Amino acid sequence: MGGARMSEWAAKRFWKEAFVTDAETGHGIALDSRPVKTPAKAALVVPTRALAQAIAAEWNAVSERIDPRAMPMTRSANAAIDKVAHQHAEVADMLAAYGATDLLCHRATAPQELVLRQSEEWDPLLDWADSALNARLRQTPGVMPTKQDGAALARLRARVHAQDNFALTALHDLVALSGSLVIGLAALDGAYPPDILWQTSRLDEAWQAELWGADDEAEDMAAIKRAAFLHAHEFFCLLSENSA
Repeated sequence: MGGARMSEWAAKRFWKEAFVTDAETGHGIALDSRPVKTPAKAALVVPTRALAQAIAAEWNAVSERIDPRAMPMTRSANAAIDKVAHQHAEVADMLAAYGATDLLCHRATAPQELVLRQSEEWDPLLDWADSALNARLRQTPGVMPTKQDGAALARLRARVHAQDNFALTALHDLVALSGSLVIGLAALDGAYPPDILWQTSRLDEAWQAELWGADDEAEDMAAIKRAAFLHAHEFFCLLSENSA
C-alpha cells in the first residue's frame, strides 16, 4: 500500500486517526494504515517518540484541508530528512561562518545608553561561549568585520558539524533568525530561556522602536520570526527522549 505523501497538501482529510509507529531507525507516523512520507517520498521517521507524537498531533488537528503553515513540526522533520540529510556539511559550514561575523561582536559606538545595553546583554553570552565552548570571540565597533581567533572559530565549527541532521535543522533556524551562532548554540545548550535569547538578538531593533516608535509592519514580521525561533527550539527539545 502506498504511503501518505506530503505532496498531497491540497487533499482533504481522509484519515480517522494519526498515530506513532515503531521503525527500525526511530519512529514513524501513520494515517490509519498509511505511513506518512516526506515530499521527496522518503519515510517520515524521526529519532524520538516525543517528536513523532508532536507530528501525529498536528495531523490529528487537521479539520478538513491540510494547511502546512499549521504543521511546523512536520515541516521541520521534512527539512531534516529531505534537505539537511543530503547536504549536512554544506549547511554546517554555512552556519559555522556566522561565527566570524556574529551579531554579538558588532557594537555601537554611540549613544552611550545603547553601548551600555549591548554590553549588559551581549557580553554574558560571549563569556558563555568562552567558558562553555572554549571560544572567545572579539568585539568590534560598527559593522566592519574583525579577525577572529582561528582556534575559536574551529571549535565553534566542530560543535556545529557534530549536530545530527535533526539538531542541525533546528540550529539553522536559530542562527539564521537571530544572526548569531553564539545565540543558536546557547539555545541548544539550554544556557538561557529561548525567549530571552530571542529578545537579546532583537536589542538593536528594540532600541530603535523605543527611540522612534514601533512600525506595525516590522512588528508583525518580528512576531513571525519570534514564533519560528521558539518553534526551532521546541523542535530541538523534542529530540531528547527526556522531553516526553
